[in-house]
Amino acid sequence: MASRPAAAPDPDPLAPLRAWLREWQARVRAVDFDGGRRMCAPELVAFGTVAPMVEGLDRVMDAQWHRVWAHIREFTVHDERARGAVAGDQAWIATTWDSLGVRQDGSTFRRPGRLTIAFVRRDGRWLAAHTHFSLTPHEGGPDMAPKPPTLEPPRHSRGGSR
Repeated sequence: MASRPAAAPDPDPLAPLRAWLREWQARVRAVDFDGGRRMCAPELVAFGTVAPMVEGLDRVMDAQWHRVWAHIREFTVHDERARGAVAGDQAWIATTWDSLGVRQDGSTFRRPGRLTIAFVRRDGRWLAAHTHFSLTPHEGGPDMAPKPPTLEPPRHSRGGSR
């Protein structure tokens, strides 16, 4: 009995979402709001680095994109690290990203973060229906979440009062 050839490995089911992330990176770097708009569903709900929760694409653009994109450099999404799932016309992906924030004096600071995006597929295109971009909390530093305070051991007095 002849053995069957080994089945070809399944292609990466996240490949279209990874491509979406690379396109998003290009739109953010170019401060291309119209290009970003075409990548999202009109009913987008977003959590952002400056906007706590925003509903509707126009409001997301005003509350988050317009306040951040022009003030960062080197926005890089780590699409190769992404994890997620595709189920029919719905999908999600999560990964990390990096950027440099730009201060008023032109100096920069690191802005590492993470993202989760929920997608819907419409007319053969993946659109972001929900985005969650947040800064990595443990990094500390300017414009980022502060490090937790260090607790000092309690002071004990010896003997009676002086």
